[in-house]
Amino acid sequence: MTVRVRVTLAAVLVVGLALVAGAFVLVALLSSALTDQVCADARERAGQLASTVAGSDARVSTPGELIQFVDSAGKVVGSGEGRFADPGAQCVKAEPAGYHEDFVFAAAAVERPSSGWPVQVIVGRPLVDVLDSTRFVTRVLVVGLPLMLLVVGGVAWVVTGRTLAPVTAIRREVDEISAAELHRRVPTVHHRDEIGRLAATMNRMLDRLELAQDSQRRFVSDASHELRSPIASIRQHVEVALAHPDRSSLEELAGTVQAENLRIQRLVDDLLLLARADERDLRLPRVPIDLDDLVFAEAKRLRMATEFEIDTAAVSAGRVLGDETSLQRMLHNLTENAARYASRRISLTLHEVNGEVVLTVSDDGPGIPVADRERVFERFVRLATARGRADGGSGLGLAIVAEIVQAHNGRVAVLEGNGTTFEVRLPGD
Repeated sequence: MTVRVRVTLAAVLVVGLALVAGAFVLVALLSSALTDQVCADARERAGQLASTVAGSDARVSTPGELIQFVDSAGKVVGSGEGRFADPGAQCVKAEPAGYHEDFVFAAAAVERPSSGWPVQVIVGRPLVDVLDSTRFVTRVLVVGLPLMLLVVGGVAWVVTGRTLAPVTAIRREVDEISAAELHRRVPTVHHRDEIGRLAATMNRMLDRLELAQDSQRRFVSDASHELRSPIASIRQHVEVALAHPDRSSLEELAGTVQAENLRIQRLVDDLLLLARADERDLRLPRVPIDLDDLVFAEAKRLRMATEFEIDTAAVSAGRVLGDETSLQRMLHNLTENAARYASRRISLTLHEVNGEVVLTVSDDGPGIPVADRERVFERFVRLATARGRADGGSGLGLAIVAEIVQAHNGRVAVLEGNGTTFEVRLPGD
């Protein structure tokens, strides 16, 4: 059963119950009001007769009015009939003997009765007009209520259909959107209601899916391109060695293959790490790590591997909770990036501020343009000065740094100043 049918049935049911209950109340109130009016008329008539009655004054009943005079012994004066009713101080409704309809009876005491005169006058008025009026209203309601319910059902059907029309359009559009058509969007509704917000939410979701798909395509394309280069290099050297055995030695070929194989291995490891990060599966152990020890160890490696001046004078104690291997990799990627662009000097600093351990890696190279300081943490991004693969890397180093820092609940950014300075902030232990 569709929402439209359910809403229409619910509206008809609720309104129908309300109308039926209201109809019963209306008929009851109408009958009570008309009966009270007949009672008032009967009392007024009884009072008039009681004020003018005489010993020989016996009024005769008519079809529209029943009259009886009662003496002090409780017997009806001037008639062999029994008493129609004994209303007392209140009106009573009764069907007298010999009559086939209900009457309302009222009584009034005779003023200053004399001996042998009646002491009470009873007047009865028929309820036929009341019954006719209530029957007429009842017939009108019996015919009118179903018509009103039809109108309510029709209005609910039309309004619900118009309200749900945008939802139907959204459903049809989403049903037709495939992975190859993520550029399509659902129809927007220019209303600030739930359906308008649903359309906006669906379009934002499609924006994210399209962005993720574009990112995935670029990632696959760039990864394929990166892997193609070392594979092509290995194939080229092997083909040359096979075609011209005298031009290369086994040692040279093995060295080339080993270097390219290590390059492939590093790239695959980087891709696997990023894939784990994308799947939110980058769960790292949390153990106390002296980050200053890792910084000094990385500085020692740099001094042995490069000729740059490595400044660690501003490195102080810093303890964090994290994974030592991942933090070593983060440091290595930052220092490798600095060594790639530095002129003469690389500076490492470490200190604690407000419960955070702040690490900076600086070089005196050309720096990063302001417009590219966020983009450098994206995957396979190489700036204009790093287009060559021989010295530019794969474009994954800083992306891995960002993922590792995020996995440690930290932040990484490029600071203003001469050269390039990367700042990493990690929660302290």
